Amino acid sequence: MNVLGTTVVLVLLAGVWAQVNVVRPQCDSPEAEEAALVAQDYLNSQHTHGYKYALNRIEDIKILTKPDGDDTYVLEVDLLETDCHVLDPTPVTNCTVRPKILTAVEGDCDVVLKKVGGALTVTAFKCKTEESTEDLCLGCRTLLPLNDTAALGFVHASLATVNNRTENVTYTVLEVGRMSSQVVSGGPIYFAEYVVIEANCTDDACLPLSDAMAARGICSAKGLNADHTVDCKMFTTLMPVVDANSTAAPALPPVIHVHTDSLSHKHGLRHHKLTTIHDPHLSGLLSAESAESAEAVPVVPAVFTATAAAPTPAVDSAPASDASNSAEVPVAVVKRDVPAAPAPVIVDTTVIQTGPVPLVPVCPGRVRFF
Repeated sequence: MNVLGTTVVLVLLAGVWAQVNVVRPQCDSPEAEEAALVAQDYLNSQHTHGYKYALNRIEDIKILTKPDGDDTYVLEVDLLETDCHVLDPTPVTNCTVRPKILTAVEGDCDVVLKKVGGALTVTAFKCKTEESTEDLCLGCRTLLPLNDTAALGFVHASLATVNNRTENVTYTVLEVGRMSSQVVSGGPIYFAEYVVIEANCTDDACLPLSDAMAARGICSAKGLNADHTVDCKMFTTLMPVVDANSTAAPALPPVIHVHTDSLSHKHGLRHHKLTTIHDPHLSGLLSAESAESAEAVPVVPAVFTATAAAPTPAVDSAPASDASNSAEVPVAVVKRDVPAAPAPVIVDTTVIQTGPVPLVPVCPGRVRFF
């Protein structure tokens, strides 16, 4: 009975697995694009520091399909940091990707999505965030750690300029986005981007207002402590939303940790990283790259029918080797008998396909920026 029971279980499991098919659409297909944009927006919603990221390239996609219609998408996507802070309500499609010369930041993410009833939702993801070291030049801006003492002094100096020219409102720093320096003829100058929030100040101590309607914005400063320019872009005031009880409630912004003292909770970090990993159900589908080597995708060779009357060379019935697949396609040339008169020579050629037709690469997809 034990043997019989084990056999039945194995048969049932085999039946279940047989119903799961792996589909590989093109990386630039509409369904891949839809899933990638859902992943982009979800990753940005989970990113509570720094800047929004825009989709740059779909590296790979596979869809695990089941008869019940609940499909699982496994994506590999490349993202690039934009100049829109996560608090900025500007849609990411309207944000500018930071160029390489200003030290672009790239996010490489594996994302798992479920499609149920036609709706895609993200269930797990894993991301790695790195600086791009390409196209950097001698004398260009150098990205500084977010806790650089001299650069933070410049942030405070430029913030004082902002507060001196505003009436009835005092701002404090909510978060430093990035800081850099550049060596010019007169010495180094600083560049800084930081988020400000309306504050309640007593003497020299300022506390950010906890009101969801408090004014927020991002400031860009350039120069030195005693000589600089600074411009601020205030974010759109959040509009009230109606909750389940039909009462108006403010739409809360993403939670941002208010940095004090050094203004940075990441010592030595020069940029804000995407959330590293989220896999609450331990899907086992996030190691997409390592799984590729164990997965075989069947290739169905095309069938060619030779209609020419010329005799065809014998083709070995044994499976073609890798060498034969990569070799040049043989061409059979048959010369007809011609009369002695100077008539043109007619040559018939017949192309014989001896192996599978090479597939056109469908992944990775197109590069949107660089």
